[in-house]
Amino acid sequence: MHTPENDIRTRFIFDNMPVRGAHVRLDSVWQHIVGRKHYPAAIRRALGELLAAGALLSGNLKEAGTLILQVQGQGVLKMLVVEATYGRTCRATARWDEDAAIANDAGLAELLGSGGVFVITLQPENGETWQGMVPLEGGSIAAMLDSYMLRSEQLNSRFVLAADDNNAAGLLLQRLPGHDSGQDNADWQHLDTLAQTATAKELLELDGQNLLYRLFHETPPRVFPEENMEFACSCSRAKVSDMLLLLGAKEVGDVVAEEGSITVGCDFCNEKYTFDEEEVQNLFGDAALSRATIQ
Repeated sequence: MHTPENDIRTRFIFDNMPVRGAHVRLDSVWQHIVGRKHYPAAIRRALGELLAAGALLSGNLKEAGTLILQVQGQGVLKMLVVEATYGRTCRATARWDEDAAIANDAGLAELLGSGGVFVITLQPENGETWQGMVPLEGGSIAAMLDSYMLRSEQLNSRFVLAADDNNAAGLLLQRLPGHDSGQDNADWQHLDTLAQTATAKELLELDGQNLLYRLFHETPPRVFPEENMEFACSCSRAKVSDMLLLLGAKEVGDVVAEEGSITVGCDFCNEKYTFDEEEVQNLFGDAALSRATIQ
C-alpha cells in the first residue's frame, strides 16, 4: 500500500441549497500510477481525469465495496480502467496501441474511435454486483460523466477534471434528488455556473479549502473533514494462481515447456508473478501437466 502525502478528498454540502459536492487532488497516488508505465500525454491526461472522477464518486458509496469505471474504444486507446473503494483506495491503468503515434493534444473521441462505451460497475463486499453500460457521449471524461449521470441516474451533476504529469484533480457538484422548485433550479444553475469557472491550473494547484473559498465564498458550503486517499492494488499470487487454473493445464504447460516458467504481470501495479515448473506442477498436479506438455 502506498502512503499518502497530499492525496485528499474533501466533501461538502450547501445547507440551504439542494447541492452536495466533493473535491479531490491526488499527488503521490497519481505519481505512483504513472510511474509504472510510459503513458502518452493524451492517454495519461484522460486516465488521470477518470481516476479523479472515480475518487470523487466513491465518496458516495454507502457500504464496503468497489466502484469500477471503464472507458472502452476501438481506436488507439483500447481501455481506461479505474477502481476506487469505500476504504478510500484507488488504482488505475490503460491499454492502447503502443505502436501508434499519438498527438499530445488528442481528444477523447479521437483516441477511442467509433463505438466507444462507458461501463460502471459496483461490487459490494456483501451482495450482488451491478453493472451499467452506455454508448460514450461527450468529448471529454467530464462531459461523458455529466451525460451519464443525467441520462442514466437522472441526477444533475457537474464534473470539472484535470490531470498533468504530477497531479490528478477534480471537482464534483450533484443536485440532490427531490428538489424541483423554481428556487431549487435557480440555486443549482448558480452553483453549477460557479463550478465551471474552475480552471485546470486551480484544480491542480489548490487544496480543497482554498478552491471552495475561491468558487463559493459568497455562499460557502459546510465542509466535512478531509479524507486521505491511497494507492492500493488487490493483485496477489493467489489470484494469479486462480487465473492460471482458469487458463488450463495445456496452455500453461505449453508455456512452461518452452520457456521453463510462466510470468504474469499486473496491469495496475506492474508487479510480476513468476511460476517455475515445480510450482506449476504443484498447481495442476504432475499428471495434468505431463499430459499437457506432450500433446
